[in-house]
Amino acid sequence: MHINEVAKQLNTTSRSIRFYEEKGLISPEKDEENNYRYFTEKDILRLSTILALREIGISVMDIKKILEDPKMSMEDYLNVQRSALFDKWIEIKDMIHAIDQMVEKTEDDHYSMDNILSLANHLKNLKNIRKNWQDKWNFDSWADDFDKNIKRIGHTFNVHQDYDEALAMIVDTVQLKQGETCLDIGIGTGNLGSKFLTEGIKVIGVDQSEKMLEMCKEKHPLIEVRKGNFLAIPLMDNHVDAVVSSYALHHLTDDEKLLALEEMRRVLKPNGQICIADLMFLNEDDREQVMGDFRKSGNTEAIVAIEDEYYADQLLLLNWLSEKGFEVKTHQFNDILGMIYAKKAKKDG
Repeated sequence: MHINEVAKQLNTTSRSIRFYEEKGLISPEKDEENNYRYFTEKDILRLSTILALREIGISVMDIKKILEDPKMSMEDYLNVQRSALFDKWIEIKDMIHAIDQMVEKTEDDHYSMDNILSLANHLKNLKNIRKNWQDKWNFDSWADDFDKNIKRIGHTFNVHQDYDEALAMIVDTVQLKQGETCLDIGIGTGNLGSKFLTEGIKVIGVDQSEKMLEMCKEKHPLIEVRKGNFLAIPLMDNHVDAVVSSYALHHLTDDEKLLALEEMRRVLKPNGQICIADLMFLNEDDREQVMGDFRKSGNTEAIVAIEDEYYADQLLLLNWLSEKGFEVKTHQFNDILGMIYAKKAKKDG
């Protein structure tokens, strides 16, 4: 298909298409005789993705990073579009919610400008939290050897101690029926989510790493994979019966963790369940005691590993869940690994 035909089909202009070609976002073949551009179906799909991302305000430079893999499939392109649209949709929902709260505070003409400014700052803070999260650990580089390394032993600090027990307990704790839907956030290569497949449960796996999702899909074709993250889950409201996660939440700061819980609550159906097994301390006092023990024993490997990530304060998560009307229970596997199970009330706060 030639450039004018593509422009008409995608409701854009030939000039825009040439611009994206100049920026290195697309590379259509050219006829050697007349130098006419020829667009394949894959070129058109890539271009439609570029247009969709530009429509929601993503810069050309950022699009180039998002689409840097030249071997992306049709599913990859659609996943990118869906993830970006969900990011924008959630941001808009935050804005609408903040405006609704402002309207409520001004209805009787007795309002404080400080309250209005506080809501505005809260909205700005939410936007910044979602926008500023970065994968400083480069999870794509972990994918190929992830399963081989995740159960390593013989180190002075084994972060995956009780790994199998933790995954098994999540599966035993979460009560789902055949045909119901389970979301695994930070699914990685599918070690947790795949355990629900034998029960006839639909599993959706979300991860920000495309390489992890590729590995997961290769190992477990029945899992539906979606690119996304804790702070912008690419699912509609009230969509799943359970949310599970293992060894992923500790890559978020405390503020990000609470926003992640809010996202989990958003996608849960009434009576939905959350079950998280992750690296966490019981509370700040417990953290200080455990870290003190590591220092006394000279275990610098443990100290460096813990300080490199964001091990959770279990009490912080429990308080948030309880305030939102969840029934909560916990289990501690060892000094650094715990599990939180929470069931959503029909009418949550």
